[in-house]
Amino acid sequence: MEHIVTDMGCNASIDDREESKSEKAIKAAVLIQKWYRSTRARLEISRRYSLSIFQSIEYADEQDQAQLASFFTFMLERYASPDAVADASISPSVSHEVDSYLTEYENIEVPDSYCGPRLSFPLTLADANALLHAFKNGQLLHAHYVLKLLCETRRVLKEKPNINLVSVSYSKEITICGDLHGNLDDLFLIFYKNGLPSEKKPYVFNGDFVDRGQNSMEILIILFAFLLIYPNDVHLNRGNHEDYVINLRYGFSNEVLNKYKVHTKVILYLLQDVFSWLPLATIINKKVLILHGGISDTTDLDFLYLLERNKLKSLMRPPKPEREEQGKEGAPTARPSTCAANEHVAGKTRSLSSSGFTELSRPNSQSGPTLKEWKQVMDILWSDPRMQNGCVPNKRRGGGCYFGPDTTARLFERYNLKLLIRSHEFKREGYELTHGGKVITIFSASNYYEEGSNKGAYIRLNPDLIPHFVQYQVRECTDKQNYWERMKTIERSALQILREKIFAHRSTLTEAFEKYDCDNTGNISVSDWAAAMESVLCLELPWRTLLSHLAKTDPDGKVDYMSCFHDMEIAQSTEEVQPALVETLCKYRKELEVIFNIMDEDHSGLISFDEFRKTWRIFSSHLGIDAYDASIDKLAQSIDYNKDDYIDFSEFLEAFHVVHKRDKKPT
Repeated sequence: MEHIVTDMGCNASIDDREESKSEKAIKAAVLIQKWYRSTRARLEISRRYSLSIFQSIEYADEQDQAQLASFFTFMLERYASPDAVADASISPSVSHEVDSYLTEYENIEVPDSYCGPRLSFPLTLADANALLHAFKNGQLLHAHYVLKLLCETRRVLKEKPNINLVSVSYSKEITICGDLHGNLDDLFLIFYKNGLPSEKKPYVFNGDFVDRGQNSMEILIILFAFLLIYPNDVHLNRGNHEDYVINLRYGFSNEVLNKYKVHTKVILYLLQDVFSWLPLATIINKKVLILHGGISDTTDLDFLYLLERNKLKSLMRPPKPEREEQGKEGAPTARPSTCAANEHVAGKTRSLSSSGFTELSRPNSQSGPTLKEWKQVMDILWSDPRMQNGCVPNKRRGGGCYFGPDTTARLFERYNLKLLIRSHEFKREGYELTHGGKVITIFSASNYYEEGSNKGAYIRLNPDLIPHFVQYQVRECTDKQNYWERMKTIERSALQILREKIFAHRSTLTEAFEKYDCDNTGNISVSDWAAAMESVLCLELPWRTLLSHLAKTDPDGKVDYMSCFHDMEIAQSTEEVQPALVETLCKYRKELEVIFNIMDEDHSGLISFDEFRKTWRIFSSHLGIDAYDASIDKLAQSIDYNKDDYIDFSEFLEAFHVVHKRDKKPT
């Protein structure tokens, strides 16, 4: 009996221990789950504010570009050389000037040592495959073939209507791609997953092929080659970055310079004209409107069908108001239609409306665009949708509109449309549906802000007009990083560009902080700090959430506002130069780069002291900045490293790049 009792006690003890282990395991699992959920939540918050930083600063840069448009126009007009090639990349062009350079490729010999693809025109699929293979291996297409390709592309585009009318069938689905922005690997991945363009696999590429990425030129060459091979099945819409003034700021002009050196000017000159001939929109099965940006409450598709699109070389050069009156007689007019297509026949425009064919002669005027023409195109290339009804100016970008569901509904009713597909905006998943699914944003550049920041996507569309989304993401380093590491990389990059922005506005921010610091303690409340940051930077960011990353607080929760600047400094030491001047140069680095690209006639990358003084005087005069010649001379001398009275402008830009103190390179 005792044995049995003892045995039962032992079993009870074992059961207790098992139960205790089980409880511990459950508690451990619960703790791990809580930690995991908490960590994921923090990472999600980090991801959201990081992407908000990237997008807000991107839009702020675009707004700066738009606000300085009049100044850049002045610079272009003042420094544009009258002989075409001398300033091909910047001077306004007209048809006869372009025509005189269409045979420029004949003067450029292809050496026997050239190992890249040798194109023969008319192009074949074999030529396109040769280009794809060459670009995958990092080769460049010779300038001779680039210029010939641009000439042929211009010829084909000139025959295209302003708005392409396309039909799809169950055996011939169409693929729609959004912004690529020089990301060649994304284009390769699209072709790998979806197939190359062909008569059975048509594509619409919805603008913004260039800028920001490293391979804009290669993307253009590939798209133009397929356009020439399949002119009825490859459709290229113009984006807001197919604009030579925008290209000066966002990298494409420099890319062409670095790759094609002596031939840069004539290539950019022809591209300026090619961009102006890109169609403005595509309509699928008379129901789906595809354009780059969006619409406004004044968007008139009939008017857009008929305007001379090649007059709009750059939307950053708005016409003078008086031109509206001068151009009224020559401006195209048409009554609203419920269905639309147009084609150019013997120099005329044929518009198909519900009442049948009506022929309207195109105006032959060589004058610039009217204000109405400029605004109509500006709206469709720069606008963004919003959830609220109405249509208001897009102040974040500095151009176009924010259009609401009611604006979309009115346009659909007027033209009997069912769907609007647009691009123009970063989307983390590569696409987004708004306005009850009637407006789709498609964005095809994955890893846009930073590797791992977003997926790219494209749309496949059949006659049912129900979009099928395909997502993807080019992976290089991301495969070697876990989710936490990827998010931290994105966060660090976002905070770095935000700190640069803060440092570049140091004086203005300090003044704003001091208004709240009546007792000169150096500390202000969190709400006052956030209000000051937003009043100066206007980025619409969650400043309270970002506080711990940007400034220090005391035990009472007050913000030490000068700590915003403690960890940042410019890359090169400039103790002898006025701090205000240094700050101004940091703030306007990008604008100065645009000005220098305009003034650098020989594309040497070098600027003399005299040119530097001239550049700064013009820009400071425009901005109303006081700066003495002695200060400018000291500044120039401080970055003339080899003392030859010339400044390497890339070194100049790097010298005034804001860095974290611990990241500063030793001198």
